[in-house]
Amino acid sequence: MNPLRSVSLALAMVLHPAFVISTLAEPVSFKTRDGVTIFGDFRRAQGDPRALILLFHMAGSNKSEYSPLAPILNKAGFATLAIDQRSGGNLFGGINETAAGVAGTPSYADTLPDLEAAIAYGCTRTSGPLAAWGSSYSSALVFIAAERHPEVKALLAFSPAEYIKGYSIEKEAARLTIPVFITSSPDSDEVQGGGALARAVPGHKAVQYIPAIGVHGSSTLRVDADPAGAAENWKHVMSFLDGAFPRQ
Repeated sequence: MNPLRSVSLALAMVLHPAFVISTLAEPVSFKTRDGVTIFGDFRRAQGDPRALILLFHMAGSNKSEYSPLAPILNKAGFATLAIDQRSGGNLFGGINETAAGVAGTPSYADTLPDLEAAIAYGCTRTSGPLAAWGSSYSSALVFIAAERHPEVKALLAFSPAEYIKGYSIEKEAARLTIPVFITSSPDSDEVQGGGALARAVPGHKAVQYIPAIGVHGSSTLRVDADPAGAAENWKHVMSFLDGAFPRQ
């Protein structure tokens, strides 16, 4: 059977509300190297765990960005950790607990310790591999974090671009040796930005998926944000994850 058709049949079940049994979110917190308390939701995989996916949100957002997405990943055998980064807000009906405890207006670059703390915490919750998943500005930061941390074995970037002042994300991408999945909305600027990063990853390890219908960031997988495109976009995400972390 065609791999994408197989994934499509599985997703038809997983995306149907009757089949998505939401794994209870375990509230967690941990410190960054500069003393910021990070708040997150940890969810266990259903069945034998394949990997732990670290979920990082877009600007103005929080861990609730992943509330409808994490259970789908859990159903597919992935544990998830969604965090509130210090640069964020109250989109998607959630409250960014981390940002609420930080003074001033942190820059995107200021949130890098948050991602690194999540990687360190993730290693305490699993002996298996980690994947880093970023949305909008965090989809650029995950390239930096993954290059620094060999614990990260795969990277998924939703609408990445050169968002981070003081860094060249293209140069970070050129140092990676892990599988990379890049997608975006069909907007030409987003596609061009993602393509530049995909070409920078050596060894043809990057996959760029350009959706026919999609929206910015991880919302491209949310049925409420992308009702006409979410199911098709999920197929390609799951196909990548199946290749990076095959079922045993």
